Amino acid sequence: MIRIILFLLLIALAAAGAAWLADQPGDLVLNWGGLRLTSKQPMYLLGLVIVVAMVAGVILRALWKVPGHIRRGQRERRHARGRHAITQGLLAIGHGDSSAARAHAEVARRHAGGDPLALLLHAQSAQLDGDRDGAQRAFRAMAERADTRLLGLRGLFIEAQRADDPVAAVMIAEEALKMSPSSSWASHAVLGFCCAKGDWAGALSIIDNNQTAGLIDKATYRRQRGVLLTARALEFETVDRDLSRSSAMEALKLAPTLIPAAVLAAKFESEAHQVRRAMRIVETAWLVQPHPDLADAYSHVRLGDSARQRLVRVETLAAKTPGNIEGALAIARAAIDASEFAKARAALERSQRRRRSASRC
Repeated sequence: MIRIILFLLLIALAAAGAAWLADQPGDLVLNWGGLRLTSKQPMYLLGLVIVVAMVAGVILRALWKVPGHIRRGQRERRHARGRHAITQGLLAIGHGDSSAARAHAEVARRHAGGDPLALLLHAQSAQLDGDRDGAQRAFRAMAERADTRLLGLRGLFIEAQRADDPVAAVMIAEEALKMSPSSSWASHAVLGFCCAKGDWAGALSIIDNNQTAGLIDKATYRRQRGVLLTARALEFETVDRDLSRSSAMEALKLAPTLIPAAVLAAKFESEAHQVRRAMRIVETAWLVQPHPDLADAYSHVRLGDSARQRLVRVETLAAKTPGNIEGALAIARAAIDASEFAKARAALERSQRRRRSASRC
């Protein structure tokens, strides 16, 4: 408005000056050394108007920029105060001063309310005060903005966990995962929920997405997928034998040393009368990590064997890892089943001697 008034005022002054000059009769004469210039009134008027217009243009341009300079200076001062308040507020949160953090958050809200860090400061100061409603409002405001949406969802997820509301927490995590498949916290949360409710297809899909997004390396991916497939195989063992078998075999390919997968796969091979294949499966896992379940599966690879036959087979397996305590214990259990108590006692004594020597070391 001020600019328009100034512009109209200059135009009025220029018009009045031009009218006054036009009413003055006569000629203009300029003597300068040996130079003499004579001009009629209209020509002089034209030159004067040009000069006045140029000067007026310069003045008008300068006046036109004054309000902008003033507003820019005010914005810069307000921005500087807001940034200073954000910095001091985050530092106050860092050393646990809730009152200072709250005061700085209020200053930041007034001077830099649209700054994402101001919203974060407000949310964290509310969390430090124990004001869950205030923290949720701040995180909800962040979730409504495109540039802070993921951070706002993360905050709402944490608040839902603190409120012991797993349903809301999972819904928030699923929304975050749709927005950013590479979000590790959302992926972990949704994966846990899928496993808890037995949604193995959903869990496997998340693992695949994690590997594609580079959140896990190939070895971790193979191990985690193997674990999930084994869990599905165990759940469907008595419900859907074909799905259970295929899941166990795929898990074994991904993680040959995964004990539950090896035990279940060996069981399926034994039922299919593939005894040698079942033995190889158990031996592969046993050489890496001897385990009682592996010894039990190895002893039962041939259905209908007697207890003495199972004992001989377990002794064969234990011999592959000489000196291992699990092997001695497996022999003792098989010997007791076969009523070979002297052999069981000898195996247990060897186990005790090894345990004592290991404790001394």
